[in-house]
Amino acid sequence: MNKSDSERIAGDYQTRGFQPAKNVKEADEIVINTCSVRKSAEDRVIGLLLNLAKNKGKKKIILTGCMIHYGRRRLLEMLPQVDEILPINEVGFNSPSIRRDKINAWVPISNGCNSFCSYCIVPYSRGRETSRPEKDILDEIRQLIDKGYTEITLLGQNVNSFGLDKIGIGLRKARPRQGIPPFVELLEKVCRFNKLKKIRFMTSNPWDFSDALIDCIAQHLQIDRFVHLPVQSGSNRILKLMNRGYTWQDYLKLVKKLTAKVKDLTLGTDIIVGFPGETEPDFQATVNLAKKVNWQVAFVARYSPRPGTAAAKMADDVSAAEKKRRWQILENLINQPYLTNRPKVIK
Repeated sequence: MNKSDSERIAGDYQTRGFQPAKNVKEADEIVINTCSVRKSAEDRVIGLLLNLAKNKGKKKIILTGCMIHYGRRRLLEMLPQVDEILPINEVGFNSPSIRRDKINAWVPISNGCNSFCSYCIVPYSRGRETSRPEKDILDEIRQLIDKGYTEITLLGQNVNSFGLDKIGIGLRKARPRQGIPPFVELLEKVCRFNKLKKIRFMTSNPWDFSDALIDCIAQHLQIDRFVHLPVQSGSNRILKLMNRGYTWQDYLKLVKKLTAKVKDLTLGTDIIVGFPGETEPDFQATVNLAKKVNWQVAFVARYSPRPGTAAAKMADDVSAAEKKRRWQILENLINQPYLTNRPKVIK
């Protein structure tokens, strides 16, 4: 999503008469698109700003992205090197994005999130979920195909809930289980573009992964066989504290439906270790689920408190050393076998 936002920002600047600088030294304005998913990401921004400040001169530094959740006033106090704050929603879609990839194009279909997972800053940094008009999305894809793109990736903090805000269904408990969800309707229309060889989407919440979506993936071979389905934990107690809205049994049932209907499926996930209150039995529940599901790839993160989230009010009571130990166990269990056994590329 941040890469896509950066492409839009670059397009907006170009429309206003700017052109990309060859390097930082030649730039008149420097836009830093930030991430707040973990404290380490924000620390890198601070380090970059300190380096830029040494030879700033007359350069203007603009900050955008998820660190906006701190608010303009506090950000300028925290980061005196910054001259201007740019909320990403002010950029819009009025200018063509400047895309580096000439085969795959990122296509945002929604922004923000209504799930309010207790550890996540996205609803505060990007706001409540808002879906783009379906016509605008399809028009953009049509234009991309005309330019020669053969692959697209539909983007959203939770792509599955696309369109629910338009019909007045915005809260997790009210989401419909029956019928054809708006996201599946959109995906069906995207699949009608015969020149598209590959269609991807990310990221999905298991809560919204409907039977209709599974059927759609199974039916259309254009849709990538890699499905990224974040689980975050295999402990029901921790999942409840995370406000994820499902149990590990629900997740496993969903995976079995997917693998039964979608042939050649590759499954990826996200896992957080060291969440506040995560005991050794809680962690072992995640290990046990990993053995049952057999993910091919997992992005395993060590929990980092995000100010303003519900989890930040909980005691961060798992030590850094223990988080690292748990991370390494899952890394060895899930990712290392894939890296060892994946097909070798002949150059």
